[in-house]
Amino acid sequence: MPNANEDTTTALSQVQRRAVSELLRVSPVADDLARRFQDAGFSLALVGGSVRDALLGRLGNDLDFTTDARPEDVLKIVRPWADAVWEVGIAFGTVGCQKDARVGDVDQRFEIEVTTYRSEAYDRTSRKPEVSYGDSIEADLVRRDFTVNAMAVALPEKTFIDPYGGLEDLAARVLRTPGTPEESFSDDPLRMMRAARFAAQLDFEVAPEVVTAMTEMSGRIEIVSAERIREELNKLLLSAHPREGLGLLVDTGLAEHVLPELPSLRLESDEHHRHKDVYEHSLTVLDQAIDLEEDGPDLVLRLAALLHDIGKPRTRRFEKDGRVSFHHHEVVGAKMTKKRMTALKYSNEMIKDVSRLVELHLRFHGYGTGEWTDSAVRRYVRDAGPMLSRLHKLTRSDCTTRNKRKASALSRAYDGLEDRIAQLQEQEELDAIRPDLDGNQIQEILDIGPGPAIGQAYKFLLELRLENGPMEHDEAVAALREWWAAQG
Repeated sequence: MPNANEDTTTALSQVQRRAVSELLRVSPVADDLARRFQDAGFSLALVGGSVRDALLGRLGNDLDFTTDARPEDVLKIVRPWADAVWEVGIAFGTVGCQKDARVGDVDQRFEIEVTTYRSEAYDRTSRKPEVSYGDSIEADLVRRDFTVNAMAVALPEKTFIDPYGGLEDLAARVLRTPGTPEESFSDDPLRMMRAARFAAQLDFEVAPEVVTAMTEMSGRIEIVSAERIREELNKLLLSAHPREGLGLLVDTGLAEHVLPELPSLRLESDEHHRHKDVYEHSLTVLDQAIDLEEDGPDLVLRLAALLHDIGKPRTRRFEKDGRVSFHHHEVVGAKMTKKRMTALKYSNEMIKDVSRLVELHLRFHGYGTGEWTDSAVRRYVRDAGPMLSRLHKLTRSDCTTRNKRKASALSRAYDGLEDRIAQLQEQEELDAIRPDLDGNQIQEILDIGPGPAIGQAYKFLLELRLENGPMEHDEAVAALREWWAAQG
C-alpha cells in the first residue's frame, strides 16, 4: 500500500506534467511577450490563476502576468505588439491587451493582463484598496489571496516560483493563505468570498484556520462595494458546485451580510412536510435546476432556484389544525428578491426576470390535479412570457419529495402541461398572444380617437382571447361592439 508521502509525490508529478503541457501550448505568445520585456530591461512571469489552471490542466486563453515594470513602461512595451490595448485597470497597476496568434495550426485569441508587482490594503472604512508598487515577485506573491494563486513561472526561462507551498496545497486540493488568513482578509475582505467561490469552482477544501478567520471577520465584508460582492456571488453560483460555496457563506456568517435571506431559511418548515428544512430544500432545488440546464450555466435560473422560497419566513403561520402555512410566500418572495438584487446592483432586466420566476414558481400547483383548460394554459404561457422555458425547469426542480409515487405523479402532471402547451402552440402561436383586433381597428370600428377607452377595449379583447382562443374577425367585431354598448 502506498503511504501518504508517496501519494503526494505522485499527485505532484501528475500536476507538473499537466503544467508543462499547458505552458508549451501558450509558449509562442508568452515567450514572445517575455522577450520584449527582457529587451526593455524588465522581468515577466505568468502568475496566479493562470499558473494554477496550468497545473490543473485547464489553462485557457486568458493569461495573467506580473512584472517589475511600472504601468507606463508596460504600455510602451505592449502597444507595438498587441492587437488591442485597454487601460481600464491602470489605476490598480494593470494593463490589458488582446493578441491574435497562430498556435500550431490554429488561429487563437489571447486576452492578457499585465500587472506591476504591488501590495494593496483597505483602511478600516474605505471600499477601495490603496495600491502601492513593489520590486520583488516574492513580496507580490505574499499579498495574493491563496497559496494556489501565489505561484509564478518566470519567462522565458520557465523557472517555477512557489515560495508559499502552493503546489503541495494544489495537489492536496486545499485552500490556505500565503500569510495569516487574518492579515489576508484584513488587506482585502473580498477574499473571504473568494474562498467560498474557489471551494465551489475547484471543489477544494478550505483549511480550518481560514474558516475560523472568515467566521471571526465576516462583518469586515461590509466595507466592500456591492458590485464586487455581486461579481463574486455570480462566479460562485455559476460554478460546478455552488452548494459547497453557499454552505461556507452560511456557516461562517458571511451570508448574513451579503445574502441574509439564505440563512433565514434554516429550520423553517415546509407546508407539505412540517419538519422539512427550507434551506436544504432550496439548495437541492438549485442542484436539480443545474441538472436541467441545456446550454451551459444559467445565472437567472440559478438565482431563481436559490431564492424561490425566501418569502417563507415572513409568511409562516401556525394554523389551528397544527399545520404550518406560507400563504402568498411567492408574492412576498418576489418583492424580497427584487429588493436584495437591487441592493447588489444587478441589472434591471435580470431583477425583473428572477423576480418573475420567484413569483410564478407555485402557479403550476395552483391548478391542483384537475384538467387544465385551454384558458388556463394560455394564461400560464402569457404570464411566463420569455421565462417559460426557465419556469418549466424551476417548477420541475421544486419537487424534492422523497415519496417516489408523489414525485412521479407531479412529473407526469407537468409532462401533461407541457404537452398541452405544445398542442396549443401549434394551433394559436401562444408566444405572441394578442387580441384579434389591434388599436387602429378598435378606433375605426368604434369611431373614436386615441384615449383611455382604446386601452380598455384592448384589455377586454385580450381577456376574451385568453379565455376563448382565436376568434374570427366578424366575431371579434361583434363582441367589441357589444362590450362598447354596455359601457354606455
